[in-house]
Amino acid sequence: MGSSFSDMELKLLNSNKGLVNLLGRHNTSIAKTIKYVKYEYELKKLQSEMIKLQNWVFDNKKKVIIIFEGRDAAGKGGAIRRAVEHLNPRRLKVVALPKPTKTQSSQWYFQRYVEKLPKEGNMIFFDRSWYNRAVVEPVNKFCTENEYNIFMSQVNEFEKMLIDSGFYLLKFYFSISKEMQLKRFNEIKSSPIKRWKYTKVDKKAQGLWKEYTHYKDVMFKKTNTKICPWNIIQADKKIYARTKAISMILGNIPYDKNYKTIIDKINF
Repeated sequence: MGSSFSDMELKLLNSNKGLVNLLGRHNTSIAKTIKYVKYEYELKKLQSEMIKLQNWVFDNKKKVIIIFEGRDAAGKGGAIRRAVEHLNPRRLKVVALPKPTKTQSSQWYFQRYVEKLPKEGNMIFFDRSWYNRAVVEPVNKFCTENEYNIFMSQVNEFEKMLIDSGFYLLKFYFSISKEMQLKRFNEIKSSPIKRWKYTKVDKKAQGLWKEYTHYKDVMFKKTNTKICPWNIIQADKKIYARTKAISMILGNIPYDKNYKTIIDKINF
């Protein structure tokens, strides 16, 4: 063991977190345990920085919008939970809007999202956003071709208006493979506490993989603008995706003059 692992890795393995992980998790190993404990420590550092970021947003009356998009089972919700876990809930909201009502369907498409935008000093995380109309809705025939075209002609200007109005707007896309999506769907269906997450839309996702890919590619091509680019995160490995997303939030909002140095010191 001494030749395979460094002194630091052995120290992590022998910590309380390491021993609990090694003895308490199924299908694990020493190497996996060390990797997971490293992730836990890195996550804690990032979460501490998120607290500083939130305080900066509040003290300076900033308004922050963070969009998490991606295929079903890509890990968007889990990443958001880790990002906001230790933040002041009075100064942030996590929004996952349900299917629009008849009244909302008759309104300007962006209206119900505008109603959720943060006030000064607050942050909002969208677990799926107005980009439903760019991918999920056309794939599943939840909107007409005309409604889709109108959205695509308006979205860049809408986001420019937000940025010009003083909002920080970050867009993240969690990218997973077809094989990983299937694996996660099977895990969700076999779990009595997660089964509720598996929806009719999820059920059709694998069969519509090519259609999702087409609309996703069009979305990137048309909405990856200089003032509001997409940040693509490889999400087959959940722990990587979570730390990467949080680090990119911290790296794109200047809450600390040394924020880039801080992130560089965290080893991913």
